[in-house]
Amino acid sequence: MRAVVVVGVLSALLLLGSGCDGDTRSEKVSGGDGSVTISGDDRIAGELNWQPPPVAIAPEAADEARKRAADALAADDLHATADSAIPLYLALQQVPGQERAARSGLRRAQAKLLALGDRALDEADNRDSIAGLRAAHEFAAVARYLAADDEAVVRYLERVDESDRLWDLNREAERALAAGELGEEGGGALAGFREAAALRPGQPRALQGLAAVESALIRRAEDAGTQGDFRTAARWLAYATTVRPGFATVPDAERRIAHMRAVRIQRLRDAGVEALPKINGVATARARLAEILAIASPGDPVALDLRERIDRAVHYGDFRPGQVFTDALEGGARGPQLVVLPHGGFMMGALPGDEIADDNEKPRHAIRFERGFAMGVREVSVAEFRRFIEATGYQTRAMRRGFSMVYDERTGNFLRRSNVDWRSDYVGRPAGDTMPVLHVSAKDAQAYVEWLSAQSGQRYRLPSEAEFEYAYRAGTSERWPWGEGTPPPEAGNVTGALDRSPSGRTWGNAFPGYGDGYWGPAPVASFPPNRWGVYDLAGNVSEWMADCWHATYRRAPEDGSAWVNPGCRDQVIRGGSWASSPAQTRASWRALASVDTTNARIGFRVVRDL
Repeated sequence: MRAVVVVGVLSALLLLGSGCDGDTRSEKVSGGDGSVTISGDDRIAGELNWQPPPVAIAPEAADEARKRAADALAADDLHATADSAIPLYLALQQVPGQERAARSGLRRAQAKLLALGDRALDEADNRDSIAGLRAAHEFAAVARYLAADDEAVVRYLERVDESDRLWDLNREAERALAAGELGEEGGGALAGFREAAALRPGQPRALQGLAAVESALIRRAEDAGTQGDFRTAARWLAYATTVRPGFATVPDAERRIAHMRAVRIQRLRDAGVEALPKINGVATARARLAEILAIASPGDPVALDLRERIDRAVHYGDFRPGQVFTDALEGGARGPQLVVLPHGGFMMGALPGDEIADDNEKPRHAIRFERGFAMGVREVSVAEFRRFIEATGYQTRAMRRGFSMVYDERTGNFLRRSNVDWRSDYVGRPAGDTMPVLHVSAKDAQAYVEWLSAQSGQRYRLPSEAEFEYAYRAGTSERWPWGEGTPPPEAGNVTGALDRSPSGRTWGNAFPGYGDGYWGPAPVASFPPNRWGVYDLAGNVSEWMADCWHATYRRAPEDGSAWVNPGCRDQVIRGGSWASSPAQTRASWRALASVDTTNARIGFRVVRDL
């Protein structure tokens, strides 16, 4: 047992380098051609083979020597010089008659030696003292000389060996820590400090070392977070949680890094939003979104917000679906009220099995709008059209030729009447400002949207057939907005069997059991809008489309744009009017009219690109 202990102590001493914590405590000794440095720890290794200083005691001086030994023992002067207690007691053993007293003194000196050694080891272990460790080794050498086989000495030598091991573990772990070898994947500083802490639970130096490893891991995590690499930051934090479980340092760091992540996500989002209105802004915003998604948690609300804004920018520009707005015109006026319709798709044309559908409503085909658009909430009113006429002096087709087609109450037919134009109602009398403008040709409607475009700086136009039917259906797939059968109350200004003209006329072909209270057009928006916020698509007045007339949908555009042939003489009208049959009120109904046609059943509404 003793040999193992001594070898262990020797090995530990010989392995000690130039001190701990950067302390290179050393002494100079003369060499052949100058000074050489010997480390303090190498000196300790030499002191393991302690030999007592030579002491000669004459028999007549024994009592005085014994007194000096007792005084030295009381002063804890145990072994350093010839006047120390142990050398004196060892010398007294050789004086006849002093053997018993000397042995008793040596036992007391050994006990005090081991007590001082334990105290030195406590200082070395708990206060990280190299001086304590040196002293402990000196005491070990003396104790081994005195009684290498003594049980107390053996236990002390074992403790010295353990302290050496503890010192070495901490020292090597500190070197690894300084070199950045933390040992998060095994070995390194973490393994060394853990072994030291297991060897001596609660040892301050080992615990401080573990805290230092944890701090280094947290610093790495925070550095990664600063660079925006939160995956790496999470990996370092995961390692850090294993170092000192239960301490608040890692949760605190997690909160700091979570805040860093949130700040970075918000900045990326703001950069994406700022880029959207600019050239190539959508691509930039998508790049910022990709950066957010790389670091954000699933369902992060900031990421969702930017994604939604990008989608809106792609499909709606600066608008959002369902938004109602007007554009400023020159001179401070406002354009027609518009509502943003959602992008999407639908099946255009007559429904399968619709026995009253014409061939020109076929074939049924898919339409897809990749971008939303804004449609006039209402049909263009007399007041809105007047602003255009007064601003431009434009002469409509009916004004130039001096007549239009009006409803004749006496015959119940539509007849030509002179001096009827956009200012007139359905029978030729002056029209109120809130009435839909009538007696306008397709060319008149086109002139109005071109004026709006010039006034607002935006692109206004007539709707395409596909846009009108898409808005009419508003996500449904029935023949009429209400489905089948008699319209519900307030469905719109359509022909109903309960409607009556001023002279008591009724419709010969009408929706049974329905009446809307109007014979002739109603003021715009007199009935509830459809689910997308658009009024009077199914009734009130039929409306000019931008499309030229084509007898079928074969080869029709699939993107919802107007199907136009330059110079065409016939354009499409859509939507039932106050005087249209039930069949003409269906979503898929379409008809042609000469571009110069004007009458009391046709008006128009506008569309604006986003």
